[in-house]
Amino acid sequence: MNRGSGSGNSGHRDVYGRRGGVNLPALRGHNDALVLDLLRAAGPAGLGRTELAARTGLTPQAVSKITARLGVEGLVAEAGRAASTGGKPRTLLRLVPDVRHAVGVHLDRDELLAVRVDLAGRVVAESGGPLDFGAGPEAAVEAVVRAVARVGDPSGPPLLGVGVAAPGPLDHRAGVMGRVTGFPSWKDFPLRGVLEGRLGLPVVLDKDTNAGAAAAAGAWLRATWPDADADADADADAYVGRGADAGPDAEGAEVYAGGGARTCVYLHIGTGLGAGLWLGGGVYRGARSAAGEFGHQVLLLDGPRCRCGARGCVEALCLEAVARGDVPEAARIVGEAAANLVALLDVDRVLLGGRVVAAAPDVFVARVGAVLAARALDPARPVVALAGAGVAQGAAEMALTPLFGRA
Repeated sequence: MNRGSGSGNSGHRDVYGRRGGVNLPALRGHNDALVLDLLRAAGPAGLGRTELAARTGLTPQAVSKITARLGVEGLVAEAGRAASTGGKPRTLLRLVPDVRHAVGVHLDRDELLAVRVDLAGRVVAESGGPLDFGAGPEAAVEAVVRAVARVGDPSGPPLLGVGVAAPGPLDHRAGVMGRVTGFPSWKDFPLRGVLEGRLGLPVVLDKDTNAGAAAAAGAWLRATWPDADADADADADAYVGRGADAGPDAEGAEVYAGGGARTCVYLHIGTGLGAGLWLGGGVYRGARSAAGEFGHQVLLLDGPRCRCGARGCVEALCLEAVARGDVPEAARIVGEAAANLVALLDVDRVLLGGRVVAAAPDVFVARVGAVLAARALDPARPVVALAGAGVAQGAAEMALTPLFGRA
């Protein structure tokens, strides 16, 4: 949330009951996002205005104004009434998923997958096919434009934007590709700007692993959200939302009773290896968008040469094991590298995805889990599980960020 200097207006309250010094348009968008995010998590059952106020820290009057405005925009509708507890039954509100859509595109080294999702993150259209990433940026741009057209629906809900997930490194803020290992022609290509010009839509560009983390963590958090039917006062104690009064350090984080902010790492094992980090309630990219180069940590000094130029990288060791058909060994190698990451970051959950994992999911979950258990320094080791959604869905999730206030 952007805060102003406070000069000249610190003595009065705005329409949401807070004192001056706040950028009102930014605040309004932030609080709308808080409400929409909670309604999205609640699903079709919805939430009452009292619960929304308790969970966001907003006043009931502010919540009523926000939900009325969102209702006029078609984003929110009534979901029925809650069971009476002696007084007038509460009206429940829900998100309307079909009123807007977004598209997510996964640019892999040898294939492209595009999905169109509704506001609940459900895939409503999908298209995939081969891609030669080495053919260069111009060919990939044409492939993305065609894929977006295939999954789009000109007569359907408006598209909020397009998320594109690509191999790193890249500059997420500038929307510019970096020196992708093995593909020098991509360096400094302004992929986001070029696609925005071709598509006429907002475009978000991020690493494939970050998109995977956004999809996996989002699915996990929504599946474990506080019960929508719980008592509002209890919810207020158990859940500290992303409200404007939480302060700049708390913005974006979900904090639960006894648990702190939920954290996880998403490990992607496909044509390469990488990690997406979900820390402090959002994707952690690092100062230069370079965080998560999981595949290039050295596990074996003087080991086989990796395409990055080093020797004994986890990526080289793992993919070599996959190539010779030794999937259990590949999973064990990933487990050793994951244990290093867990020891550094102390995360709650390790989520696995990518085509190599999809081909042998039980092997990877079991072997990675076994290594983490053997190397655990704390009995409360992280859970190992399959990611609940794919990279293309995560890219679409990032395109929805302006509506739900996540990054």
